[in-house]
Amino acid sequence: MVNKLQTTNLNRTFGQALIRLELWAVNPWRRYSLFLIILLTGFLLGSAIGTINGVLALMDPIGAFFTVLILEIMVRIRRRWPVDKRNGVIISIIDLARIGLLYGLLMEGFKLL
Repeated sequence: MVNKLQTTNLNRTFGQALIRLELWAVNPWRRYSLFLIILLTGFLLGSAIGTINGVLALMDPIGAFFTVLILEIMVRIRRRWPVDKRNGVIISIIDLARIGLLYGLLMEGFKLL
């Protein structure tokens, strides 16, 4: 016999987080500001990963492995997610985070040239 989880307030809140984000981002200004924040956060993380690996110069293969792993997980999540009108914000967040991370890594690479 399988026991079900209790329906606590925390469980209900996390279960409805994506729905609340979708409803909050109906306004175009909120949606674009959210997209810009996600893009710039991805850029910050990409440049931070590149800078830290460049300064330490000890963990280059490990840093590259984790970066490729993160990007590959984001691509696989994006492909499996069903394309609906209601999932547009979440798919855009995943795409923009991936683009920002990759752009940050590329900019750090161009600094070294």
